[in-house]
Amino acid sequence: SQYMVYVDSMKAHNLELAAEYLLMAAVLTEIKSRMLLPRSPIEGEDEDLDPRAELVRRLIEYERMKKASIRLDEHPMVDRDFHQASIFFEKSNYVSPPKVTPEDLQAAWVSIINRAKNNRHHTISREELSVREHMSQILRRLKDQQFFRFEDLFDTNKGVQYVVISFLAVLELAKDASIELSQHGVFSTIYVRLSNGV
Repeated sequence: SQYMVYVDSMKAHNLELAAEYLLMAAVLTEIKSRMLLPRSPIEGEDEDLDPRAELVRRLIEYERMKKASIRLDEHPMVDRDFHQASIFFEKSNYVSPPKVTPEDLQAAWVSIINRAKNNRHHTISREELSVREHMSQILRRLKDQQFFRFEDLFDTNKGVQYVVISFLAVLELAKDASIELSQHGVFSTIYVRLSNGV
């Protein structure tokens, strides 16, 4: 029909106008078919009901919706009338500290054990020889304070045996990933802190 020909010619230029004509063609086709086809009388139905009145009602409703959409379109829209502000952060130049090597740990341990050898007079109790108890004590201390220097975890005044048990407790906690060992540079002070998941 002429409506469809017009729609095809307008699609590339104005999709909204094409949609309007499609709606009009559909409504007119429905009215034409209702007027041409014989109708059987239905009880209670108004025989004088003009199907064209339905067209008028639909067109009025469509016009109302179209005006509402125009009013909405007049409101400012993101990326059309204004742009959202964006904040860009410079990439951090953070450099992770060097990992503690076994050699670093050994050097720190030798220094601690040498100090502990000067305190042989201390008597070790059964409780002090419990690795588990030392692990719990270390975790409690780290919860109270963010981090400790590695050597500060060892009470060298209590002798070699006590320090050895403390060292074993530190190794167990590190193996279980309960604590982290770090240092700011090679051969620098070793620090101990709780892992993020603890």
